[in-house]
Parts: sequence; C-alpha cells; structure tokens
Amino acid sequence: QVQLVESGGGLVQAGGSLRLSCAASGRTFSTYVMGWFRQAPGKERDFVAAIGWSVGSTYYADSVKGRFTVSRDNAKNTVYLQMNSLSPEDTAVYYCAANRAGWYLAVRGEGYDYWGQGTQVTVSS
Repeated sequence: QVQLVESGGGLVQAGGSLRLSCAASGRTFSTYVMGWFRQAPGKERDFVAAIGWSVGSTYYADSVKGRFTVSRDNAKNTVYLQMNSLSPEDTAVYYCAANRAGWYLAVRGEGYDYWGQGTQVTVSS
C-alpha cells in the first residue's frame, strides 16, 4: 500500500515556474514507477511524465517535453515535477501516481495503482 500526497501547486503567471512534490508512504516506494498526470476542467486526465525506479529513466508527454522535469529522491520517498515556461494551457489539477505494472504500461499512462489527491496549478495570462 502506498499513500501519496502532492504539494506545491498554486497560481503563477505565464512564463513562470513551479515545483510540485509528491510525498509517498511505504517502504517499497523505490520499486514503483512514478507518474504525473493532470486534468483540466471539462477534460480527461492526461499523462504528463513518468520516472522509473532508476532515476535515469524518464518519459514525457510531447506537450511538456523540454519544459517539465521529473525527478525522485528515494531516500526521501518523494517525487518532483519541475515545471518551467508555464502557459495557461498548463492549468489543471496535477496528480502523482504509483505504478507496479512496469515501464511499458507506465509511459502509456496505464497500470497505476495508487493516486494522490491532486494539487491545483493555475497559470494566468
């Protein structure tokens, strides 16, 4: 069982940056692929990024590639999402999630077993 708690959301102007954090409970955190998703009002939840248990493995949606960076600190049971060059189109509730199904499904936005409650990110123009 893994419990996830996101933080770091807020209001930022276009072009600005935010760093989201996701704190996880559970001794097996390092064995999970971790993902970030987002859901804008009236839209489906979209995959944003994933990071494998090995910190060298990352994957991004095309919409955020080059602007967002996912990282993790297994010693702190925490995964991060650094978001730069934000635009109003990035406005959404951001969720972190934990995946035991493996990398192949994780980068397709599938197989996530545990979810956080979400944190709101609002980008003003």
